[in-house]
Amino acid sequence: MNNLTGMKRILVTGGAGFIGSHLCKRLVEEGNDVICLDNFFTGSKRNIENLLDYHNFELIRHDVTEPILLEVDQIYNLACPASPVHYQYNPVKTIKTSVMGAINMLGMAKRVKARILQASTSEVYGNPAVHPQPEEYWGNVNPIGIRSCYDEGKRVAETLFFDYHRQNGVDIKVIRIFNTYGPNMNANDGRVVSNFIVQALKGDDITIYGDGTQTRSFCYVDDLVEGMIRMMNSRDGFTGPVNLGNPGEFTMLELAEKVIKLTGSKSKIVYKELPADDPTQRKPVIDLAKKELEWEPTIPLDKGLERTIEYFRSVV
Repeated sequence: MNNLTGMKRILVTGGAGFIGSHLCKRLVEEGNDVICLDNFFTGSKRNIENLLDYHNFELIRHDVTEPILLEVDQIYNLACPASPVHYQYNPVKTIKTSVMGAINMLGMAKRVKARILQASTSEVYGNPAVHPQPEEYWGNVNPIGIRSCYDEGKRVAETLFFDYHRQNGVDIKVIRIFNTYGPNMNANDGRVVSNFIVQALKGDDITIYGDGTQTRSFCYVDDLVEGMIRMMNSRDGFTGPVNLGNPGEFTMLELAEKVIKLTGSKSKIVYKELPADDPTQRKPVIDLAKKELEWEPTIPLDKGLERTIEYFRSVV
């Protein structure tokens, strides 16, 4: 830590991605020295171009599957393609990013005695047999399916974090991120919020996979970033995992109708077959985050969607 200012040197892997770019912006504005690491497989320079002129922001093009030597106080490990379209494009690379990326970043944290936070995912719960999902639930995951590269990669990363913590005393924090949305989402990432908004703005049919009754809980990115920073700076010895998400639950049909209304679109809703292993329900129990982090989401879905639609109007 820079003792003259009290500000930290913070590494964000995947920092040019959707969530990473919002996190970098917040950390830079708080006066920290921020290093953004990204290989630009799914991240975009556009997401962080407004940070490049800051003296306390640095961009390194690097792949986390390769080792790197840096001196930092904190590491946020976000690097990994996170939408089915992207992580299924190169499944071997996806699991390498989760597993080898975790090993490399944990090795760095061990060496320089940095605190490290793993951005895990609600996908570790698989297609849950328990609803809503508490942190104690071990999940229902297909280890050989088309989503396994991501689901199991993230599960192994959590294992590595806890083993480095127990064996080497590495200072870890683990969060499980539920569906998040907001500006800087990739228009082609196949996620439901971006899909619906882009289709609505173009006047195309809105495609719902399945019958539209499957549910998701949508957390606006600013709420998530607040939770991540609180977790990183939470009390010593509190490792998590902690669910970070919005417990408000909506069906795909409700979401599609909201998007049509908010965009003023003439789009029609069409139904297609549900992809393999696609979870039918997803909703976090956030009691632990409320207790330990005094955190819960504050931005309602309609307001978050309005901001996200405004962003997509500027890029589509």
